[in-house]
Amino acid sequence: MKILVAVDGSDYTKRLLAWLATHDELLAKEVSYTFIAVVPPLPPIATHHIEPSSIDGHYTDTAKAVLDPVAEFARRHGWRFDTRAPVGRAGNEIAKAATGDRYDLVAMGSHGHSAVGSLVMGSVTQQVLASCRVPVLIVR
Repeated sequence: MKILVAVDGSDYTKRLLAWLATHDELLAKEVSYTFIAVVPPLPPIATHHIEPSSIDGHYTDTAKAVLDPVAEFARRHGWRFDTRAPVGRAGNEIAKAATGDRYDLVAMGSHGHSAVGSLVMGSVTQQVLASCRVPVLIVR
């Protein structure tokens, strides 16, 4: 089973990882995880005035800040995993990865860092549910 796990470093990401770690009996015996942390693009007006290497460094540093703790958690639990950090709109990139790379399941928290904007469910979660053709597990 291939599971795409959307992470952003929020408390909901921590809850999601804890849920996966304590409910592994519900998942297939052979699970491989891909942790995806979508990095928001810098505004075009800003990128015209910044060196391309600095922009790439910003994207890399932003992704590492989210993915490094997740990777450490996965290593401690003995999970098989890889990581991805596309630049773009989170909902679109998650749905595109899930469908294009033939994942069996997408797992994500119900909210992220912008939870205040959507009281019932986060806007990224709503976008993924609306556009993803893969089953989505939402952990609150």
